[in-house]
Amino acid sequence: MYKTTGEAAVLAKEFVTAFAGQKKKIMIAPPFTALSEVHKVVKGTNIILGAQNMAQDIQGAHTGEISPVMLKDVGVTLVIIGHSERRHVYGEKDELINKKVKLALSQGLEVILCVGEKIEERNAGNAEKVVDEQIRNGLNGISPGQMKTITIAYEPVWAIGTGVTATPEDADDMHAFIRKLITDLYSADIAQNLVIQYGGSVKPDNIKDLMAKENIDGALVGGASLKADTFVPIVKYDS
Repeated sequence: MYKTTGEAAVLAKEFVTAFAGQKKKIMIAPPFTALSEVHKVVKGTNIILGAQNMAQDIQGAHTGEISPVMLKDVGVTLVIIGHSERRHVYGEKDELINKKVKLALSQGLEVILCVGEKIEERNAGNAEKVVDEQIRNGLNGISPGQMKTITIAYEPVWAIGTGVTATPEDADDMHAFIRKLITDLYSADIAQNLVIQYGGSVKPDNIKDLMAKENIDGALVGGASLKADTFVPIVKYDS
C-alpha cells in the first residue's frame, strides 16, 4: 500500500527506461488505484502489469472488492494470489485462495500463487508440511495444462519486510521440496518448467546469491521495488 497514482506512474517510467532490452520476465504490481495510469506507461513495453490481489467472483455484492474483469479492463494480465499478508492479516484461507486461482485462470490471467510458513511453524519443524498443504489446496482442481500460466512464490512469512532473509541454502531447499511436490502432483516436466520465485527481504546485495541456487528461478520483490535505486539492480543482478 504505497504510491499515489502520480508517484506510481513516475516510478513505472523509470523502470521502462531502465529495463529496455531486458530479456527477463519483469512484472510490477501497483495498487488498484494506480493500475490504469501505470498501464498507459508500460503498454507496449517488456514490463507486465500485475495486480496484488483480486476478488473471488466476477461481480456481485462484494463491497470494496475488485474483480478479474475489472483488472483486465485496465490492462492487468497477471495477479498475485495468497500473499502472506492476505493469508495472515486478512484471514484468507486455502479454500478461498483456490477459488481465486481458478477464477483468475478462467479469465485468462496468469497467477503467482504465494506460499510460506510462519516462524513458529518453521521452529516446530513443520515448514514443509505447511507449504505442502498450501500448494495442494491452492492447486486443487488445476489441470496440468493450466500450470503453464502459474508461478509459485515461496515467501517465508518471517522474512517479509523484516530485513531477515532465508539463507540461499534454506530457500533452495524449500524450492527443491516444492519442485518435487509438483512432480508428484503433476509430472517431472511440469515441475522442471515451473517458475518458483523467492520472496522475503530480497535486496540488491543478496539477489545474486539467491539466484545462483539451482531451484530459485526468480524473485518476488516487496519493499525494494518501491525505488528504482534498489529494484533496478535486483533485476539487472547479472549485468
